[in-house]
Amino acid sequence: MADIPTDAPEHCPGTTSEQAGKSSACQGCPNQTICASGATKAPDPAIEEIKLKMATVKHKILVLSGKGGVGKSTFSAHLAHALSSGDSKEVALLDIDICGPSIPRIVGLEGEQVHQSGSGWSPVYVEDNLAVMSIGFLLGSPDDAVIWRGPKKNGMIKQFLRDVDWGELDYLVVDTPPGTSDEHLSVVQYLSGAGIDGAVIITTPQEVSLQDVRKEIRFCQKVKLPVIGVVENMSGFVCPKCKNTSQIFPPTTGGAQRMCEELGLTLLGKVPLDPRIGIKNYCSSNLTSAAHTD
Repeated sequence: MADIPTDAPEHCPGTTSEQAGKSSACQGCPNQTICASGATKAPDPAIEEIKLKMATVKHKILVLSGKGGVGKSTFSAHLAHALSSGDSKEVALLDIDICGPSIPRIVGLEGEQVHQSGSGWSPVYVEDNLAVMSIGFLLGSPDDAVIWRGPKKNGMIKQFLRDVDWGELDYLVVDTPPGTSDEHLSVVQYLSGAGIDGAVIITTPQEVSLQDVRKEIRFCQKVKLPVIGVVENMSGFVCPKCKNTSQIFPPTTGGAQRMCEELGLTLLGKVPLDPRIGIKNYCSSNLTSAAHTD
């Protein structure tokens, strides 16, 4: 997790480093005294606060990829819709892609606003039992760019987990950005006290995607985050007319199945390309149906 304050000088060693407050870069820094005292190395009190907040959330699932453009946010939306189908489960979808929030558009909530109540921020609802939270709801326009350094992004994720009135949930699905950086470290650390069920890893069949996904899997191993399994997205295209299957992204090295065999992971399923997903106002029932595609 990025531990460099926004007002820190260049070459700051970080507030949790053994050199915090002691290196030459710390001279003149407004944080030098508190860093040198060791107080910044103590566990973030927000971890305990989030643990209490998440006590009413039964299952927490992260959706990771490592590679951009593999359909991770689309799959997150499908998964949330599938889990909430039948009205028997309470589900929430949290978008922590701070710089590229696409969940509001995918679920048809673009332009909605978040409201504040006595118990915190109120999420926006797709259905009575499916809540959504994203920084996209806090922007003045969908075209606004979020140009933030790590500490500010971490602070926003902390607020999403601690200050949103999630209520009692069966599932919290967390959609993450590509990579293994600030947002991923933040959500894993902040949820460390509350417990994470695991991560679902999304990939496409070609090796250029699998390379980055292997890095994501290594990340999960290093931070002791269980991997629930891998989903191969965009796995072939079935022509709606002739019904023949074409491999748009050929699995030249065996695809996700071969990777899972090598790494001892579970292949949860393969989701084909479906042009209907890109159609605006594509109904929730079809999203739910697509989420069950094996």
